[in-house]
Amino acid sequence: MTFTPNLFQGKTALVTGGTQGIGGAVARQLAAMGAKVIAAGLPPFATEEFSGTGVTLAELNVASEDSVRNLFAGIQQLDIVINCAGIIKRGAEHEVEVFEQVIAVNLTGTMRICSAARALLKESKGCIVNLASMLSFFGGGLVPAYSSSKGGVAQLTKSLAIAYAADGIRVNAVAPGWIATPLTKALQEDPARSGPILQRTPLNRWGTPEDIGNVAAFLCTPAASFMTGAVVPVDGGYLVS
Repeated sequence: MTFTPNLFQGKTALVTGGTQGIGGAVARQLAAMGAKVIAAGLPPFATEEFSGTGVTLAELNVASEDSVRNLFAGIQQLDIVINCAGIIKRGAEHEVEVFEQVIAVNLTGTMRICSAARALLKESKGCIVNLASMLSFFGGGLVPAYSSSKGGVAQLTKSLAIAYAADGIRVNAVAPGWIATPLTKALQEDPARSGPILQRTPLNRWGTPEDIGNVAAFLCTPAASFMTGAVVPVDGGYLVS
């Protein structure tokens, strides 16, 4: 445990895409620090991963205005929002219909949640952390929609940091590098693909979802009270190598 266990006692956090992977790690980290956490995403839920954590699982489709409205109807207090919901459709993203689907979830969905949460976060002087990516900085030939959406998330983060500052709301983003999740399992197990990744990563290992959860949690603490509009790489040095 890096942080004081009760640092977020009395605070309520919403983590979209929080039912698995990086979002799940973020949700568990915030709960371990005392927050009441709503981890929202699409079923099926891996409920065993949250057993004993105190995290509440909720259904949410960030691409649906009705789904977002229904979720927020049941939230009376909100101090922290972490936007982790996202999809990737490798190869197929060159089809315009698929491109639009990815943008609708990753970029428009992030904006939809930020907009829905603004009034509650204004009351609490809360904060938002968005999930950017290494592809916020690089292009991706197989994933033009994902790359575009994550570049957009970085710019959205900076823009909302300016727009929401008068409300006392801080808006930052975390940009993960190569993280060991089920989505990257095939890459991890293929030496021809994982080798070049590790060779370029100065810390010479895959990141973990917990690595991202720790930095996302930090951005919500008083220690980061003068940080807003930042896009923080958590990549083992990949970006600078």
